[in-house]
Amino acid sequence: MPSRVLVLISADPRETHKANEALRIALGVVAGETPVEIVLTGRGAKLLDAGADDYVDGDDIVRHLATLKKLGQRFHVAREAVPTGDDWNPEGHEVVPVSAAEIAELVAGSERVLAF
Repeated sequence: MPSRVLVLISADPRETHKANEALRIALGVVAGETPVEIVLTGRGAKLLDAGADDYVDGDDIVRHLATLKKLGQRFHVAREAVPTGDDWNPEGHEVVPVSAAEIAELVAGSERVLAF
């Protein structure tokens, strides 16, 4: 079985290209059939906002998210970063709320970790 890669995204997609770059890398790894866990923490959870297409690299973010959804990729999201309201995750991506301890377990169980 291939080793698992974890992509941790805390970068704010409204302000930096790093969040989109992280998604692009995760997509590339998934396409190569390596198991990937994507973890969104802090402002990184904004990637799943309804208005993501207005962010820095918004068109690319929307495209990458759509492809990841088609591939069945789920997102682990820090519980404290999950916003309330109807304008978050309108595309219905599979979301797994996780605690800080669970994020630490995911990191420890990964062969490689990429943090953005």
